[in-house]
Amino acid sequence: MKALARQHQEAIWAWHDVLNRLRSLLLEFYPQALVAFPSLKHKAAIEVLGLAPTPTRAKALTRRRLAAALHRCGRRNDPTLVDQLLTALRADGLAQPPAVEAALGTAAAQLIAVAKTMSTGVNELEAALRAAFTEHPQAAIVASAPGLGPVLAARVLAEIGDDPTRFPTAAALRCYAGTAPVTKASGRSRYVKARRVRNKRLGDACHWWAFATLTRSPAARTHYDARRAAGDHHNAALRNLANKLLGKLWWCLTHGLEWDETTAWPDHPRGALSTAA
Repeated sequence: MKALARQHQEAIWAWHDVLNRLRSLLLEFYPQALVAFPSLKHKAAIEVLGLAPTPTRAKALTRRRLAAALHRCGRRNDPTLVDQLLTALRADGLAQPPAVEAALGTAAAQLIAVAKTMSTGVNELEAALRAAFTEHPQAAIVASAPGLGPVLAARVLAEIGDDPTRFPTAAALRCYAGTAPVTKASGRSRYVKARRVRNKRLGDACHWWAFATLTRSPAARTHYDARRAAGDHHNAALRNLANKLLGKLWWCLTHGLEWDETTAWPDHPRGALSTAA
């Protein structure tokens, strides 16, 4: 599961890198494509731009072919959307010389093809990761925590490991994830800062876990709001919340018990209102 979790994350990073290269290239000679598709992550963007990788190809794109491409992506039959995309793709703009446009179009087509293949690979890795996580004996415990869906829960569990004796205390796990701050004191000065030496993958997963709990756990939201009111900026408040969540998850894994909001946040009167993962 650890291998799948890490390779899935690596694949997403590589996919985003290709999309960023494609965006940069389109800005050079085909900005109309980014007006039509502000997010290149959508399947429809790659499918349509595969048919029209240059302004000249866009002008030759028919409504029927565009509607068929959208249908392959699962988009509903919406004539308004087809007209909207055609208008955006065919909009006037500064044109490159034909030879330059053809060269850049070839490069764009190749990046589009790579992005499409990589998207398929990401989906296959995610499916395998979900299956591996479901079969893990500790999956129910980790997935019971609010804000942890199958993929994020698999990443957290993969980095923590399934040996309950690996981290003798919650503090040890928090230091490993980097959510526990480092305090430096000398004389009258005292400075608290984020921990640099850490498992960055686990720290990243805990960051997004804390962010997800803001809408899944009233008690977690209350804790975040209290940290913000105390002067923490957004990331610092999330890191503090992640530190709390990780300690509570350590307790669940150590004792083999699923997450319970009332037990996790005993001082919050509405703690038991949300236990959705």
